[in-house]
Amino acid sequence: MAALAREELAALAAIYCGPEECEVLAVSETHGITFRIQITVKELLDTDILLKLLFHLPVNYPSILPDISVNSDQLTRAQCMDVKDKLLEQAKKHLSEPMVHELVLWVQQHLKCIIRQSTAVCSEKTTLSRGAGTEDGIWILFLHLDHMRAKAKYVKTVEKWASDLRLTGRLMFMGKIILILLEGDRSNIKEYLILQKTSKVDVDSSRKKCKEKMISVLCETKIQPQHARFQTFEVKDYSTIDELQKEFEAAGLATLFSEFVPPLLK
Repeated sequence: MAALAREELAALAAIYCGPEECEVLAVSETHGITFRIQITVKELLDTDILLKLLFHLPVNYPSILPDISVNSDQLTRAQCMDVKDKLLEQAKKHLSEPMVHELVLWVQQHLKCIIRQSTAVCSEKTTLSRGAGTEDGIWILFLHLDHMRAKAKYVKTVEKWASDLRLTGRLMFMGKIILILLEGDRSNIKEYLILQKTSKVDVDSSRKKCKEKMISVLCETKIQPQHARFQTFEVKDYSTIDELQKEFEAAGLATLFSEFVPPLLK
């Protein structure tokens, strides 16, 4: 990681020094640094908005733009994506100079305006996105989870993410096996993965909130013509492996089942 990025991170940690305000997630000399900044925007629509801003600074930053992800329980996924797009527009104005603090300050000042604009065009954007969606743009994501300690909260969170990102599919329980099968636009699939890997969605053995560290991406691929699209996202329990297999076969995913599920039973 470049010395400039190290200095910027140290400055950010000093500025955002409250509990969980600045959290370093990964540091690599070859892939750069990933960290999250949490801020509260006051007096927005008569409520406080907790924004979680995920930044990935590549090794060539700030000569190239950072990757940014935005998440908030008080905003819809569409609104979060609009905030992200606006932040990336601002980032281009600060290319070749440290910019994270400027971006955080900017979003604090302009969030109210962004949300108003997002709400005004929400229906239009939804119609356009549905019209633009083609089979070539639809992907399948197949995940295996090791466990869920806080099952009710975990399931509710997955359902919210799938709804916000317009993903269909299944959250499947069969004995100790937990599988998540998602279908949707590839960009939304990738956004889901970021949320799944970086959010505190479960609790550890001490009942403290923790990120999902025991997740396996079994498959991420473009949908094929023989696949029958799921129309909704559902949470389902299966008593036997045969019931689970029939679910996959009905969706034209028999090959996916035979390749990835039987090894999980060993």
